[in-house]
Amino acid sequence: MSWIDIGALDDIPARGARVVKTVHGCVAVFRTGADEVFALENACPHKAGPLAEGIVHGKAVTCPLHNWVISLETGLAQDADEGQVSTYPAKVEGGRILLDAHRLKARTAA
Repeated sequence: MSWIDIGALDDIPARGARVVKTVHGCVAVFRTGADEVFALENACPHKAGPLAEGIVHGKAVTCPLHNWVISLETGLAQDADEGQVSTYPAKVEGGRILLDAHRLKARTAA
């Protein structure tokens, strides 16, 4: 994998998120209370709510529009019959957040 440095872990508050803009749309980067980092498409599968503005709890985020709960690990909607957002490999090294460049470049236009 080829990794892109998108910023410091401390740039995202615990249980918070930031948006990374790409050519094909936005990716939401989440930090859990345990300092784990996850990257997902920033549009809820229900009504395209901005997930980065949602509430992070455990390894999930609740969409701010209609309270759909999305797993940060899988992108699956947890309390719905269907729905999933794309996930992107993310990791922390030396206090820096890295995203998989290849997966970001392979995104389809939103």
